[in-house]
Amino acid sequence: MPEVATVGPAGLGARSWRGGGGRPVLLVHGLSSNAQLWDGVAARLAEAGHPVVAVDLRGHGSSEDVPDTDTDDLDAAPTDPTRLAAEDLAAVCADLGWSAPVVAGHAWGGNIALQLAADRPGLVHGLALVDGGWLHLGDQFPDLDAAWSVLAPPRFDGVTSAAVRASLHAGHPDWSDAAVEGVLGNLRERADGSVTPRLERERHRAIIGSLLRHRPRTLYPLVRCRVLLLAATGDATPARKREQLTEAATALANAELVEFHGGDHDLHAHRPVRVAEEIARLA
Repeated sequence: MPEVATVGPAGLGARSWRGGGGRPVLLVHGLSSNAQLWDGVAARLAEAGHPVVAVDLRGHGSSEDVPDTDTDDLDAAPTDPTRLAAEDLAAVCADLGWSAPVVAGHAWGGNIALQLAADRPGLVHGLALVDGGWLHLGDQFPDLDAAWSVLAPPRFDGVTSAAVRASLHAGHPDWSDAAVEGVLGNLRERADGSVTPRLERERHRAIIGSLLRHRPRTLYPLVRCRVLLLAATGDATPARKREQLTEAATALANAELVEFHGGDHDLHAHRPVRVAEEIARLA
């Protein structure tokens, strides 16, 4: 079982595994997700001897109450969420005394990990971008209103955790019970038994806005470490995703594309054994 603690000056929630003397691994979840989704991957990396920490980003999971500003002034304008999250990861590494970890990020977490590797090229030993990191929402939507109309999270008015659990099991019959419980970690229960996302709706919208502004292609030339692009693909993979993957694999100096045919977007929950094996190759 992981140890639960807080890390970094922001006091982010984290789940950690002691592992052994291997290279440390930092795991970063995606938008409106949480660190618990990494449990299956993290446990296998720890068994292989790697110290592992999975963080809850600001507003997510056990960090839901951490303000989205990098100052103590609550009236200050919030910093761009993606850049602030990358700064938080650098601070977490410093807090842990990690000088050259492997960093794996899922979806939006991949964009954050890419930003970290571009900003701190001497810090990141290897980068695993798990069905993300090459996201260019600005190529797809003209503005935030257009993006929000498609990407806004569902409302859970009156829905219970039991109903969500049953729906997840039905929709993902090959997921483990632990993976399903990890998804439920994205929600908190109200007094009436219904659930609501831990990530506040306005914060969610602000992150979508950050992703619209984020330009991974401008960061590719700045990344020096080895990169694995772990992509969920299939017969119906959109052409846009193929184009973005090809662009990233070509523009990054030392990148390898690894396809998970038939894999869910949440590859770390769906196929934790193989994802852990791929991350371990970087370490």
